[in-house]
Amino acid sequence: MIDSTDATTQLITPDAQQRPRSRIATGERVATLAQRHGALAVLLLACLASTVLFPSFGSRDNLAGVAIQSSTLIIVALGMTFVIISGGIDLSVGSVFALGGVLAAWAAQWGPLAAIALPLAVCGGIGLVNGLVIARTGLEPFIVTLASLLGARGLLLAVTDEGARTYLVPRDSALLDVGRGTALGIGYPVFVALLLAVLGAILLQRSRYGQALFAIGGNAEAAALMGLPVARVKILTYLLSGLLAGLAGVLNAARLGSGVTILGVGLELDAIAAVVIGGTLLIGGAGSVSGTLCGVLLLGVIQNVINQIGNLTSSIQSVVSGAFLVVVVVTQTYLSRVRRLR
Repeated sequence: MIDSTDATTQLITPDAQQRPRSRIATGERVATLAQRHGALAVLLLACLASTVLFPSFGSRDNLAGVAIQSSTLIIVALGMTFVIISGGIDLSVGSVFALGGVLAAWAAQWGPLAAIALPLAVCGGIGLVNGLVIARTGLEPFIVTLASLLGARGLLLAVTDEGARTYLVPRDSALLDVGRGTALGIGYPVFVALLLAVLGAILLQRSRYGQALFAIGGNAEAAALMGLPVARVKILTYLLSGLLAGLAGVLNAARLGSGVTILGVGLELDAIAAVVIGGTLLIGGAGSVSGTLCGVLLLGVIQNVINQIGNLTSSIQSVVSGAFLVVVVVTQTYLSRVRRLR
């Protein structure tokens, strides 16, 4: 005798199983797309809304201004993307950025090559020390890079006589052409930032280093058991972060024509915010350069819109950016939980 329950189960099982599986796959795909490309969608919506509300927003000059203002943050955030994907954090990039700018302005008297080489050597050295200490001693990146933040800022003050001296780039220096020159109405620093972003994306997605970076950020112990060079990858990651922060400082000094000591305060927080808004998980193991690029541009659009309004102070930008970051982090946490439950 056939059990009616079994017969019914046999009749409905194929369709009943197919539908939940289809729903699960669809839900997982939607959560994944939202997590990876949500920043791009929000950026496009923000640009569209800003163009409708403020006709001058979509002008060529205004968009070029947003791009040039965002170029240095793109370079710094690129290095921060690598660091966060590895499961770490780099709080020193703001001070390293300012130090790179001051050293570039000071060394410009000996030519543009010296103005580029000296900051990269010093800032890269700071990043290298960060990586060595973190990788070899196991200390928390937060503590190590916080110490480097203070050390770089102290070195900056020592070079500038406690901030009393501002070094100027000579007017005939070719360094100024790099910072202020344009092509097709777009500043050279924008092209440098985009080129580095493309190279960073290739390095992250198409190289052994990039694959190792994702694995280490996901689970460093498992990556070590797989035979991946965990220490070497971490050292290289913080070295890249220091070099990129220093290079951003050089470009900023070239654009301003001087090494301003007060710049870079809070830049590390802007970089972290842009990276997280772009979809990179703070716990590591997931992220993309394209997402970071969208995150930086979104912050730039927010700042530009606040300037367009005119009667709002710059502190409003921090409030809006902070609130937006909270929303993004909460959304990321929810989407990650959805993907795990699926």
